[in-house]
Amino acid sequence: MFITRRVEFSASHVCSNPALSEEENRRLFGESANPHGHGHNYVVEVTLEGEPDPVTGMVLDLKELKAILEREVVEPFDHRFLNYEVPPFDRTIPTAENVAIEIWNRIQPRLKPRLHAVRVYETSDLFVDYFGGSR
Repeated sequence: MFITRRVEFSASHVCSNPALSEEENRRLFGESANPHGHGHNYVVEVTLEGEPDPVTGMVLDLKELKAILEREVVEPFDHRFLNYEVPPFDRTIPTAENVAIEIWNRIQPRLKPRLHAVRVYETSDLFVDYFGGSR
């Protein structure tokens, strides 16, 4: 069985590699390489896998999952400029892929072995699924 919880946050970022020229960054990342940044209203879906507990009937108490996501994702990411305010994005390009990996790394210690997937929507028509490198 799978259960999924959704949270949202707003953040800005710049996609550019400091080892590349401004022209190369523009070619690779387009408008996302604008040094002043741009923002997104991210939607994050975290999916857990497991069998319902025979006593509670739940895979995990969804209030507990909400609290973990608020503390580990929403509070540190919401209304932040990711490149300057949220490590590791001071040294890692904050693409949707890398945001999904970072969210996994932040919540996985609290949710193993149930954590199945992290989905990050950067826009309504662009999302990334991350399965912890196990698939």
